[in-house]
Amino acid sequence: MGVLANMPSTVATIDAVDRAESGRPAEDALTRLVRLVDADLQECNRTIVANMNSDVELIPQLAAHLVAAGGKRIRPLLTLAAARMCAYEGHRHIDLAACVEFIHTATLLHDDVVDESLLRRGLASANAVFGNKASVLVGDFLFARAFQLMVADGSLKVLDILCRASATIAEGEVLQLVTQNDLASGEAQYLQVIGGKTAALFTAACEVGAVVADRPLAEEQALGQYGTALGMAFQLVDDALDYAADQATLGKTVGDDFREGKVTLPVLLAYAAGDSEERAFWERTIDQSEQTDADLDHAMALIARHDCIGATLRRAAEFADQAKASLSIFPASPYRDALVAVADYTVSRAS
Repeated sequence: MGVLANMPSTVATIDAVDRAESGRPAEDALTRLVRLVDADLQECNRTIVANMNSDVELIPQLAAHLVAAGGKRIRPLLTLAAARMCAYEGHRHIDLAACVEFIHTATLLHDDVVDESLLRRGLASANAVFGNKASVLVGDFLFARAFQLMVADGSLKVLDILCRASATIAEGEVLQLVTQNDLASGEAQYLQVIGGKTAALFTAACEVGAVVADRPLAEEQALGQYGTALGMAFQLVDDALDYAADQATLGKTVGDDFREGKVTLPVLLAYAAGDSEERAFWERTIDQSEQTDADLDHAMALIARHDCIGATLRRAAEFADQAKASLSIFPASPYRDALVAVADYTVSRAS
């Protein structure tokens, strides 16, 4: 049955990553959430491994590489926790959490090819190890697996939510490609990009938790709002870290966004606040893609000069506050408390 069938330690590897990460103080909120849904998460991990298997050996080989790279699996955790907060006691949320992770992983594989990324979570990216063709095709395989799980669930509403999210993610990625190297695209389009490429799957991951529990529409919408705001905060922090973190913290090469000409909020803020000389620098390096080895350091200095990281993180904190407020419709519970804490954790990653 392929490589993963001969790797009995794979689930243990996934669980070990969870437990290793739990030792990091900055991740206490995420650790608490993992502990709350630990039994569900372990079952979800087994579902992920089982559905990564294939008789075509390259597929489980590449899948095993992704497993070894770790990852917090925030999105499936949201599905599991949302369902439990809504008092769901069945098992549908397990497969749907795995489905959410497959959609996310497929997009990562495709993104790394598009961005020509060499690192993912601090290790060599799948495309760097296996090549672009294999990464794209295995990404397609994972998308297909996700849709098999959706269909097996049998709910047209769940299928609609996750299909719309998948289309929105693709639209967000295409919009990012269109706005790349274009400082004139502005903040509104930037927010539209991250709303599509990142927040859409957070939204769907939370919504399906309410749907499987057959909760009222108001609760489904509240969880969707939580996921959207959380996803926006998450991506804003990631974009800030690209100009402020070290490589070990970021899990990818620092400055990738700059080298790729991505128009993120720190850049837009620095461009808007800069004098004519600074704006000319941004136009040369971003709009015209003319960069020297010294330009990244200068870009980071300009961003620091105008406190663009601080401003970006304050915007992320506003979204985190919106996420927390959206949960007020739900009665107090350990699950609600954990989801509130995760919103704060999302911003604290930059501390």
